Amino acid sequence: MELIHTLTELLENSGCQYKIFDLGRRIKTIENKTFSRVEKGQQPYPYPLQRKAHLAIAYWNEEQQPWIWFLKFELDERGLFKQAEVGNFLKYVLEAMGSRINQEMSEEQQEKLSNNPYTFKPSEDKMAVFNSQIRAELNLACSQYYEHAQHYFTGDLGWDNWQTVGLQGITDLCARLGQSQNNVLVRKALRHLPNEPLYALLGALEHTDLSEKLAQTIAEITTQKISEDQPDLFLISALCRALSGADRSISLPVINAILASPRLSHQEVLIGVAGRAWHLLSEPKVAELFLLRLAQSGNQNLFNQLFSDLVMLPELRLVLLPLLHSNPSEELTNALLLLQQSTRAS
Repeated sequence: MELIHTLTELLENSGCQYKIFDLGRRIKTIENKTFSRVEKGQQPYPYPLQRKAHLAIAYWNEEQQPWIWFLKFELDERGLFKQAEVGNFLKYVLEAMGSRINQEMSEEQQEKLSNNPYTFKPSEDKMAVFNSQIRAELNLACSQYYEHAQHYFTGDLGWDNWQTVGLQGITDLCARLGQSQNNVLVRKALRHLPNEPLYALLGALEHTDLSEKLAQTIAEITTQKISEDQPDLFLISALCRALSGADRSISLPVINAILASPRLSHQEVLIGVAGRAWHLLSEPKVAELFLLRLAQSGNQNLFNQLFSDLVMLPELRLVLLPLLHSNPSEELTNALLLLQQSTRAS
């Protein structure tokens, strides 16, 4: 048997089709070629979170029923995989299953494979979204909750009768926005939903690419909420995160309007931007204002944590590092100095 050094080799040798997803930030597809380059150390992992890669690997044979691995690997200071970890995981797979991974596993094999330090369990919300997305991708049946969620989102059941609507039905709806007028249903429902289904919907939309009209509706609602006398900062945070999948021409003006106001730049909102809409910080002026608001929150630990996390993202590294050596505002300069001191001390 030829030696297998990477997950890509293992998957390709199995004769299965496969897709790789990042599950740390937004649920995002990682192109197979990109993942292969990451495995070979030719480029950093694209979406690190807390210096780890949180992966979902889905692979399937002609029966289309996917097998899924949820894996977490440490990254080095350059954002590259620690090869020993991937090698160790491959050892677990090969010992449990051999190199043919496209067959059903016995209970004994499953137990052998699950007994390793590299698997992780995503949060329930993220698991529901991922489940819906992969089933939509492979044209598999929706959950039993889908039709009821569709019916509720027409408004015909009454907006207050949301208690029987399952989260999986809402995530199914969001994974199929291009079908059965679902996009229109969701767009129209947004202005009527009570808090519980609204937060569930916005949480699913965080991981969804939005049509222009849906993105504009969410942006309009956010703009309206931020102009209120007593804005609900937790709702504004959820709306900002939901705009992560919008075209930046729609989402960036909203984020700029929030960052323009110290009152709106609550740490809950800033955490949401860092976790879901980080790509908007690739513009240096936006990144600097974001960090200033973070410094003004007075939470140095949070500042250190988010800066250290964001600077690991390949698309932000060259935006954020120069700030350590420039002369931004006094508040931001002080926060950056404290960050550097804590880095040297640790």
